Amino acid sequence: MAEFDNLKIRRLDGGLLLIFRELLAHRRASEVSQRLGLSQSAISHALARLRELMGDPLFIRRSHGLEPTKRALELGPRIEALIDMMGATMSRDGRFDPSQSRRRFGIACADHVTTLIADRLVESFRKKAPRANFATRHVILDRALAAVRRGEVDIAVGIFDAVPRDLKSERLFEDDYCVLARKGHPKVKGSVDIITYSTIGHVFIGNPEGALSDEIPWDRDAINATYGSMASPEAVRTHGYVLQWDTAMLMVADTDVLIDCPRSLANKYAKRLGLQILDPPHPPFRFAVDVVRRASADPGVDWLVEQVKEAVKWSSPRRSPNDDATRDL
Repeated sequence: MAEFDNLKIRRLDGGLLLIFRELLAHRRASEVSQRLGLSQSAISHALARLRELMGDPLFIRRSHGLEPTKRALELGPRIEALIDMMGATMSRDGRFDPSQSRRRFGIACADHVTTLIADRLVESFRKKAPRANFATRHVILDRALAAVRRGEVDIAVGIFDAVPRDLKSERLFEDDYCVLARKGHPKVKGSVDIITYSTIGHVFIGNPEGALSDEIPWDRDAINATYGSMASPEAVRTHGYVLQWDTAMLMVADTDVLIDCPRSLANKYAKRLGLQILDPPHPPFRFAVDVVRRASADPGVDWLVEQVKEAVKWSSPRRSPNDDATRDL
């Protein structure tokens, strides 16, 4: 670590972190002074020290209170993580206390992972960590791993070809693609052959046009290798492309189109949406979903990973394809 960094760390104490957290949450120095039992001049002095250390104004005075800068908003989750780790370090057992945490956990994941686990994950937070929260970001592949390494998110959940040695990964579940059609479909009942599959009409998840001119393009070959390639409209009759799995499943429920869908999502949502789960008329695309985190100790991230694993377990991605949604036609 550079000497410059050492000097900054020596000047950054836990009191400053608490003041930053309270200012970000309440946006008024008078309220923060009351909550922490400090004078307003002490809060102002602390804010001046924080501004010098961070090289940013952090909070701009407005008529309605203190408005955080972009840098302050970026620092917020990281400051919460530091406070949590300090609390765990000082406790007797070194454990993270979710009931007292106000940390915001960052999760990089693909859309199908959010659709699969977000409901159970929010229930875990509501019951066990009512003052903490999580934020998912649609980031995949190497960009998700890079975000974990930079500390911009706490974990990445998804499909990864290779995980660098400085990160830790753990297998969550294995999955494959099935086909969904609505119950009562005029041409599909319990199974689908290759001719029907190719001609009846599909909606696919993805963006066939690529990135916009002001976006960083994705590596299409890597996406196809990781998530399976989209069939060309010449090979499979295609009516549309959307970006969210829940949107696609609702479209199938109300129309006669088909979608290729991760079986984990199908098992979870098909019955309530009135959908048939069908085996594809070709070898299914199989994949594994991992959770990746930094190798450094963080009791808060340990707790988060356990909640993700519980959410996955509740969602039962390993259920048999011959479930009620397939049989009850």
